[in-house]
Amino acid sequence: MKPIRVLVIDDSALVRQTLTELLDSDPGIEVIGSAPDPIVAAERMRREVPDVITLDVEMPRMDGITFLQKLMSQHPLPVVICSTLTEQGAETTLRALEYGAVDIITKPKVGTREFLEESRVRICDAVKAAAQARVTRLCPRMQVEAKLTADAVLPPPPSRAMAETTERVVVIGASTGGTEALRAVLASLPLDTPGIVVVQHMPENFTAAFAKRLDSLCGISVKEAENGDSVLRGHALIAPGNRHTLLKRSGARYYVEVRDGPLVSRHRPSVDVLFRSTARYAGKNAVAAILTGMGDDGARGLGEIRSAGAHTLAQDEKSCVVFGMPKEAIERGAACEVVSIDHMAGAILAAAGRP
Repeated sequence: MKPIRVLVIDDSALVRQTLTELLDSDPGIEVIGSAPDPIVAAERMRREVPDVITLDVEMPRMDGITFLQKLMSQHPLPVVICSTLTEQGAETTLRALEYGAVDIITKPKVGTREFLEESRVRICDAVKAAAQARVTRLCPRMQVEAKLTADAVLPPPPSRAMAETTERVVVIGASTGGTEALRAVLASLPLDTPGIVVVQHMPENFTAAFAKRLDSLCGISVKEAENGDSVLRGHALIAPGNRHTLLKRSGARYYVEVRDGPLVSRHRPSVDVLFRSTARYAGKNAVAAILTGMGDDGARGLGEIRSAGAHTLAQDEKSCVVFGMPKEAIERGAACEVVSIDHMAGAILAAAGRP
């Protein structure tokens, strides 16, 4: 299999060098070149078109957003935005996702060996997901540690079923392409929708801006989850980037626990962690949906939720940007129902209304 050819665009020579080294450490990826700005990149692309581009947002001569708009309107290619961990940068980067960028990575920084290894895993996975993504026109060189499961954060749910209550709770997991998929789902839900908890693979600081954006577009209220937040009707909680989020229950009250922990299924937050906690503490009172994304995070957890007696949903291949996570869940028999993103909100409401 040919390696994924990547072009790195960033005005920082140090970032270009670090990204190139991290990406080249994966035998499935080949950096074919780098450029300090989009003008130089355009000249480079006349000679060889890459499979994936990593793109900085703030650059001289032409900013990344302008270049992205031109690229997606003329010659669409998978683009991964490389951004800084700032609130202002998060808001700009979310606009890039609306314009057709596939995913977000944060600029790698010099740190501990563990930090650099986590950065490598995240960056390489983002590029591999982007290479598989459906993009539309805008009108082992390093040893990787074994992939952890949700066992690293909490034990499997008990075999006995959770007592059924009249209150439902909805949990949703998504990754590559999920920002727009979640917008389509959450914007279609009414104010009396059961409380929702969402894990969207996204770096820290970006989830607060993402939640704020969704809150402005949706009838329901949307916010970034904080430890101890109650899960309430007409409200959706977005798991904060770089923190695991678990669903917990005290009596009839559902709430979230936000905690640190290792990467699970190569992610933090992990869909598997949210889903396992849902199987454990909500059982048949839950409705769970897994949306577009690369890899298998959430597939195991969705099966645990289904085994606990809850209704489970997976997005169909046609409407996915990357048919990875839903595909894995479907193949494992974890999904009770497979639906398009346009019908996902209705399917959630129908499942939540079941006796």
